[in-house]
Amino acid sequence: MSASENVPVVLLHGWAGSFRETWQSTGIDALLEDGGRSVVGVDLLGHGDADKPHDPEAYARLDTWLLERLGNEAPVVDAVGFSLGAMTVLGALIAEPTRFGKVILSGIGNGMLEERDAEEGKKIIAALEGTGDPSDTSAQIFANYADAPGKDKAALTAIMKRPRPAPIDPNVLASITNDVLVVIGDKDFTYPADKLASAFPNGRLVVLRNTDHFATPESFSFIDAVLEFLGAV
Repeated sequence: MSASENVPVVLLHGWAGSFRETWQSTGIDALLEDGGRSVVGVDLLGHGDADKPHDPEAYARLDTWLLERLGNEAPVVDAVGFSLGAMTVLGALIAEPTRFGKVILSGIGNGMLEERDAEEGKKIIAALEGTGDPSDTSAQIFANYADAPGKDKAALTAIMKRPRPAPIDPNVLASITNDVLVVIGDKDFTYPADKLASAFPNGRLVVLRNTDHFATPESFSFIDAVLEFLGAV
């Protein structure tokens, strides 16, 4: 058994997803296990089987929540995060880089290094609360996800209202020596991600052709990139 096979792989889904819906549904967890890797499935706070507080402040430090959640796992884990899960992994990586081996960040881009567009967030929250513009199809997509069976819409809205951290200083990422793979679709609303990937000394970028944000986890090219990067092929 190689050293990498002794390191569990943590899979973190995006907003309104879950371990089952995002990772098990595509079979990526089984493919990783077939490749000799053990998998730790995590439902982020507000999702799946996790607690679902309705206070936005409860979601202010999801990175700290994740590190506490991983406290009973192996001392070092590899991690794959998508969208909100990638933001959470990135925050945890910055806080405690020695807790992680290889890290894959998908569905986030250069916006992590820039001031957030508050107006876009307000439109999504309005759609979630039923007060938005019905013709704003981008915002309505989020409302449709939150209205799906089994979702706690109040918790998902609270996540969108959570306090947001300041943009990440690229100099902070320059001190992180972990192998980091950034994967993003060229049709993703968070595209591009070149500056994010290049901020890491050992960062790499994979761009998925003709792939939007929500289709990323089920993309064959994404799954291939994950398996190859984590040595599970």
